[in-house]
Amino acid sequence: MIKEGTFKGLDSIILENEYMKATFLPVYGSKLASFYDKQANWEWLFQAKDDVLSLPPYGASFSHYDSSGFDEVFPTIDACVDPVSGKPIPDHGEVWALPWSHKIEGETVIFSVKSPVFPYTLKKQVRLEKNRLCFAYEATNHSDEPFYFIWTPHALLRCNEFTKIIVPRYLTKVMTVEHSTEHLGEWGTIHNYPITISQKTGQPLDLSKMEPACANNCEKFYFIEPIKEGRCGIVQEDIKRSLTYHYPVDKIPYLGIWKTQGGYRGDYNLALEPCTGVYDNLYVAHAIRKVGSIQPYCSFTWWFQMEIGGNN
Repeated sequence: MIKEGTFKGLDSIILENEYMKATFLPVYGSKLASFYDKQANWEWLFQAKDDVLSLPPYGASFSHYDSSGFDEVFPTIDACVDPVSGKPIPDHGEVWALPWSHKIEGETVIFSVKSPVFPYTLKKQVRLEKNRLCFAYEATNHSDEPFYFIWTPHALLRCNEFTKIIVPRYLTKVMTVEHSTEHLGEWGTIHNYPITISQKTGQPLDLSKMEPACANNCEKFYFIEPIKEGRCGIVQEDIKRSLTYHYPVDKIPYLGIWKTQGGYRGDYNLALEPCTGVYDNLYVAHAIRKVGSIQPYCSFTWWFQMEIGGNN
């Protein structure tokens, strides 16, 4: 079922079945504002305290606006310059702060946005398939030069001390991409995963679990091994439920983890970030040849799925 509604003062599009209820905000970057597990009575996405959402203008700093839900991040994460044109790209990219058009075709919602600065259009189709929320993306390059990009699902997840991050077991090394963090040190420092030694305490630290909010810190790291399996997720051990991401590794070959443990605006959440390029900065990703690209007058397609279920 697809219906219209409102969410925190904004018009919404709601997809709902017996398993879940997914609420999108077309005018706010097509944000997935709520992802509700009906069988567990559980909201999977972190929710900010604001009762009414303010719409960001183009080029806004992400930190000055709502930090909740699942925002589309494209064509960069960090603010930088485009490696081809040299034009500046805003913080967390362009599309999260743009209104998207939408239309409903059967049981599918089709969202679309065209950059006001760069020569691309980004489209996504969204549908429900039993206990999966399914996304199909298409980015089209309208120019006669290659277009380079980073895409990631910036989905801030609700979490607590019973949350455990699940990744394939062969992923055993990570690199921190925050500067001078408490536990992981300076940008580029390599650590074992999931158990490393904290540079703050000198004691073992399990990176697959969350510290309490009173830790008042943030960590961001990327797995350095090649991704062989497009699957990651979290388990909520307190309610015996899981959220699993599925995606194609040939299109989305990198995986980052963002943990907010009270150190950013007092928020407490985490994000699993499969992505097309590293390390957050498009200009850097292009320089080290770890970036998504679209050839002139061509399109790049990929898919992404969020599956809810029991903790098996």
